[in-house]
Amino acid sequence: QQKRFITKVVADLGYDFSRGRLDDTIHPFATGINHRDVRITTRWNENDFMMAVFGIIHEAGHGMYEQNIDEKYEYTPAHEGASMGIHESQSLFNEIIVGSNRAFWEKQYPFFQECAEGTFADISFEDFYRSLKKSQASLVRIEADSLTYPLHIIIRYEIEKLIFDGEVSIDDLPTLWNDKYEEYLGIRPEDDLTGILQDVHWSGSSFGYFPSYALGYMYAAQLYHAMGKELAIDEILASDDYSPIKRWSTEHIHQYGASRKPNQLIMDATGEALNPKYLLDYMEKIYFDVYQVKN
Repeated sequence: QQKRFITKVVADLGYDFSRGRLDDTIHPFATGINHRDVRITTRWNENDFMMAVFGIIHEAGHGMYEQNIDEKYEYTPAHEGASMGIHESQSLFNEIIVGSNRAFWEKQYPFFQECAEGTFADISFEDFYRSLKKSQASLVRIEADSLTYPLHIIIRYEIEKLIFDGEVSIDDLPTLWNDKYEEYLGIRPEDDLTGILQDVHWSGSSFGYFPSYALGYMYAAQLYHAMGKELAIDEILASDDYSPIKRWSTEHIHQYGASRKPNQLIMDATGEALNPKYLLDYMEKIYFDVYQVKN
């Protein structure tokens, strides 16, 4: 049921299954050989559709970026993302900017209900949408809601700084991790699987990667703001044709691969350097709506 729904959704968003595929894994990722073969993965939970649905939308954002790099850069160092921050901007744009959009879900909800075969038949769209954007502390980064997600990144960033400054021993890292989760999110992991060993990054020597998610989130919100000046985004996401959004992203980001530096890409696409204001404004708009907060 979940797979039927999400494969159609990401295809509609622009992920090309003729140049990729979806497979199962423990920790979701995207990987590609070139723009003609970019594959995505996910993990499934029969009792929680959000894990796979949003995970696949996220990885499809990575995939769409790689699939739409101009082929003239093939076999050159430019035939990849401009940076991991820019790469994460494309996956987080898909997962959070599109995945949080009311018009998008209002359009998709009837098909979602059809795929669920009656499970959501008695749940109104309004109740469904508000449940999607419910904010609460969670132990696992990739299961975090879009409001608390940056706190997971801050925790990892602070720990990495302590590691490289030589201020913490390896043996003390699990306890430090748990302490920071208690400090920032008010919850404490009971084991290392939901604690310090939950990510693949450090075991794969990807130290310093986690800030890319924070950069990507800020880039995504700023790109969304710039895109909104040229496109009626809500109207597009409420329609049967999402291609204008993909075309805008390809025109301003995807096609260049690594031929332009991140700062130049953002300046050219949005008219200004990175500005965190757009992320703060975006989160306020989404969560004030969901929680019916009055300004």
